[in-house]
Amino acid sequence: MEKSQEALVLLRQIFRSADMQEKEISRSTGLTLPQLMTMQALRHTAPITTGELAKEVSITQATVTSILDRLEKKGLVTRERGLEDKRKVWINLSTEGWELMKGAPTTQQDMFTRRFDDLQSWEQSMVIAALERVAFMLDAQHLDAAPMLDVGQIDRAEVGNK
Repeated sequence: MEKSQEALVLLRQIFRSADMQEKEISRSTGLTLPQLMTMQALRHTAPITTGELAKEVSITQATVTSILDRLEKKGLVTRERGLEDKRKVWINLSTEGWELMKGAPTTQQDMFTRRFDDLQSWEQSMVIAALERVAFMLDAQHLDAAPMLDVGQIDRAEVGNK
């Protein structure tokens, strides 16, 4: 097999793995990956404002708001106006949200981050350089992307509920 074909196989394995995890997350939690990652951030940082949450998960405030709207409809998060500053809205996991998170799967992002952080600094730089080159080869270097292995719109409705 040519080296280019080997590289394409490896990329396809990554894409398929991300797709399979998305389906497993949806099956086990009823959430999209971005919704689950938003809830994971809330589990560690709540109460938090929407703007702070957007920074935490590295996506726009408008996208986080859309995700929170869907999570609130499911009864998984609560929004409370600040007592001292009525302009601030604080986001928390609801009781149902905490229960759901107890059995939530580990995401590929979590696994990747742990393993990547265990690499030597020079190895991390090599991986980043190779991925930057791949993004350039696919003419994707200009695309805005959140740090999650997921395809499609981040603030999309749950799989099957579109």
